[in-house]
Amino acid sequence: MTSVVLEDSSPDMSRDRGRAIGAILVQQGRLSPADVDKIRLFASNEGLRFGDAALRLQMLSERDIDLAIAQQFKYTILERGGEHGVADDVIAAYAPQSPMVEPIRVLRSQISLRWPNPKERKSLVVASSGRGEGRSWLAANLATVFAQMGERVLLIDADMRHPRQHELFNLDNSTGLSSLLTGRAGREIVVRINPNLRLFVLPAGILPPNPQELLGRQVFDLVLELFASQYDFIVIDTPATSESADAQIVAARADAAVVLVRLNRTRVQDLKMAMQNLTESGVHVIGSVVNDY
Repeated sequence: MTSVVLEDSSPDMSRDRGRAIGAILVQQGRLSPADVDKIRLFASNEGLRFGDAALRLQMLSERDIDLAIAQQFKYTILERGGEHGVADDVIAAYAPQSPMVEPIRVLRSQISLRWPNPKERKSLVVASSGRGEGRSWLAANLATVFAQMGERVLLIDADMRHPRQHELFNLDNSTGLSSLLTGRAGREIVVRINPNLRLFVLPAGILPPNPQELLGRQVFDLVLELFASQYDFIVIDTPATSESADAQIVAARADAAVVLVRLNRTRVQDLKMAMQNLTESGVHVIGSVVNDY
């Protein structure tokens, strides 16, 4: 069973945990009190944990148990799909115990360690040379795992050519960064993804005819300064460096950048060009990430 519960050899501790999880499941409407008693009796007779017993009796799914455990430890798990859920790509949000999420947590730690002054850490650009290399996927999951640490995180979709964050988080994209930069909307357009998770998203908005000019305006600096005073960490998704100078313009205004390469897809020459363009723009590149997702 995939869960966040650690094994405990103490029968009393297992029973206490079963009671707590059972109460949460009743509160969530997934079980009745009679169901809880039945599972607890079966668990006691078979020497099983509450969750394992519920699975054996086919009264709960692993997802039900994971959600209950997450609530017990105040660890928010978002819905997957549907009207209010995130897309399959945002795996850190709906399946945080997946083995696929652990490398993203390692990256989170590496970013924190490599930042010259952690107290001044604010904005990080995710860049890559070409499309289809996973920038939006990485930005969404990286922002999520930082928010799961309790930090107040803002994810900005600065790709006003091929935006994806509104699709990943199931958001309306009629207003966003483009609206903010043209003065047609204010900071209230930032969306909090879940009341129990301090993750906020600013989608790209309606695609403008002049994204590079908008990003190059002084107002973009003012927007970043404003958000830097309101959030602990800002992750910025950008367009491919090979298609425009947008990423360079954005990264030059941010505090640092990571460059993403995709295994068996990104060409070495394209990567070298992307690194050169970023460094020549004065961007502080703190590392590169290999994506085999």
